[in-house]
Amino acid sequence: MQGYKKFSLYLVIFLLIFTVAGCRPAEERPEPEQQRDVEVPPIPEAIAVGEGQEPSLNVYIVEEQTVKELQFEEYVAGVLAGEMYNEWPVEALAAQAILARTFVMEFIADKGGSKYEGAHVSTDIEEAQAWKAELINERINEAVQQTRGQVMVYDGDFVKAWFHAHAGGTTATAQEGLGFGEEEPAYIQVIESPDSAEAPEEEANWSETFTKAEIIEAARQQGQEVGDFTGIEIAETGPSGRATQLKIGEADVPAPAFRIALGSTRMKSTLINNISVEGDQVTISGTGYGHGVGMSQWGAYQMAQDGSSPEEIVKHYFKDVDIVKLWD
Repeated sequence: MQGYKKFSLYLVIFLLIFTVAGCRPAEERPEPEQQRDVEVPPIPEAIAVGEGQEPSLNVYIVEEQTVKELQFEEYVAGVLAGEMYNEWPVEALAAQAILARTFVMEFIADKGGSKYEGAHVSTDIEEAQAWKAELINERINEAVQQTRGQVMVYDGDFVKAWFHAHAGGTTATAQEGLGFGEEEPAYIQVIESPDSAEAPEEEANWSETFTKAEIIEAARQQGQEVGDFTGIEIAETGPSGRATQLKIGEADVPAPAFRIALGSTRMKSTLINNISVEGDQVTISGTGYGHGVGMSQWGAYQMAQDGSSPEEIVKHYFKDVDIVKLWD
């Protein structure tokens, strides 16, 4: 009986507290957590066909030297087949699909269209993204369908959807990896990248030998005349440790542009471990493959293997972005 009285007393106290709390003036009650409003940029006018509707694209196919009209998602499927292994986990392919759509939206919004007449975008990898329709499979189609219409936005604009093959364990800022001359995007930061141990050794750790003549020509393309030299030094590095300036003899050469001039499939990154000059031979070794900015594909592969969703993968590499759906 004593226990019953105690229970009744506690119940009365609880009801009084609940009633008083419920009667507090509205201005004294804690505000519920508000969902953040996302400013969604419009689909570029050049391809817009109506709100919530999938656009079509005029795509210049380099191999065929012709312009084809493709549905946007059809084009995205070809990009996935060209830019990523089609047997990879669907989650990694889906993350790439979000990047592929975003890339085109930002490209058209920024440039208006392709350098090829009559095209919105092309399959020229020097201008845009690789594209291989013949390698599209069910896994790619699933990744495209799973993320249909999804793009990245930040502060009311489409994101610059940079990606590369292998980050060598850490991503780069746009300025150090690409020599990006504009203000550094806030969503691009130096972060750890869980690049898979399954990546080919030549992508994870590379070494290439060049002739002095090749080095001199690559420097000349950057406006630097280099005579005979006995060594190359890393003069400056960026936040991720990548070389940003190289000293070749007495000349200072920007490393990102030098890498492109020398051949990006040979000098695979600017995350350099060693440079040696012996006679007419220059050997450069380094880590990772690509400019290192944005999403690492081998990092996305590992995250997918570890159970991450496409959204988790994207938001690991692009900080504070929102993923929005432009069409159903």
